[in-house]
Amino acid sequence: MAEVKEKRHEELGLSDEQVLEMFRTMLLARKIDERMWLLNRAGKIPFVISCQGQEAAQVGAAFALDREKDYALPYYRDMGVVLAFGMTAKELMMSAFAKAGDPNSGGRQMPGHFGQKKNRIVTGSSPVTTQVPHAVGIALAGKMEKKDLVTFVTFGEGSSNQGDFHEGANFAGVHKLPVIFMCENNKYAISIPVEKQLACKNVSDRAIGYGMPGYTIDGNDPLAVYKAVKEAADRGRRGEGPTLIETVSYRLTAHSSDDDDRVYRDKEEVEEAKKKDSIITFAAYLKEAGVLTEEIEKQMLDEIMHIVNEATEYAENAPYAAPEDALKHVYAE
Repeated sequence: MAEVKEKRHEELGLSDEQVLEMFRTMLLARKIDERMWLLNRAGKIPFVISCQGQEAAQVGAAFALDREKDYALPYYRDMGVVLAFGMTAKELMMSAFAKAGDPNSGGRQMPGHFGQKKNRIVTGSSPVTTQVPHAVGIALAGKMEKKDLVTFVTFGEGSSNQGDFHEGANFAGVHKLPVIFMCENNKYAISIPVEKQLACKNVSDRAIGYGMPGYTIDGNDPLAVYKAVKEAADRGRRGEGPTLIETVSYRLTAHSSDDDDRVYRDKEEVEEAKKKDSIITFAAYLKEAGVLTEEIEKQMLDEIMHIVNEATEYAENAPYAAPEDALKHVYAE
């Protein structure tokens, strides 16, 4: 094994234990996601919308936040974010099976519409980008109440073309609100490639119009994302306003279980992207840094598969919501 001259994570103030936990969270997200695809193809769950290829950005960002007081407003692929914020594999599986114990909606909403009050994961809705003005509103309330919090909101590059993004970003810039806007650019808005979505080169180029800094980061590098989000959070807490971060990665699966991506992108393109899969590259870094060994990795994978198997069995056998719960949490009670 080659000797490492510098451990990048130590330069960021991260311990060996912390980066191992980052990798574990990424791997857990991947294995839950893979299991959901198998369950869907077996006819046991109706729908999957995948995080595969974006785990590094999601987990790297979440670990840079104060998960005891900051608010997360994730978009539908953000399994890595919600796991890092405290949601469990069992809870995610109950959402997939639409069971009563689903924390997102009690089994009434499609998977990927994350929400959990106790962990400050703010419920999202199906129209993309609606979470952006919500994040800005929470940040405004926090500022008015003099609370030390940052709001972290994510969305795809396709969503950055929606009016909600521009309205939210402008308001946050004008009022110098502590919002981190993180665009997870995975190269496709369903079937539309990024070059047919943007008139500018990068989503981050739009930041200047709203009086905030913008950065484009390698979304396959959790440490680079951690650094960018940590700096943005520190900036927000100092009262210096919002930041736009664009993480560039690649969507490794079809848009969803209802999509056939073979009709709009080449197999060779996907296979080339898989060579940069962050699960592989981050594991390689950790091994090179002397943090991860084959033995530790095998033990970690065994533990994760036990968690996934247990979560699957638990959710499959859990009860569905009662009919009288259909209007629960819809109106104030």
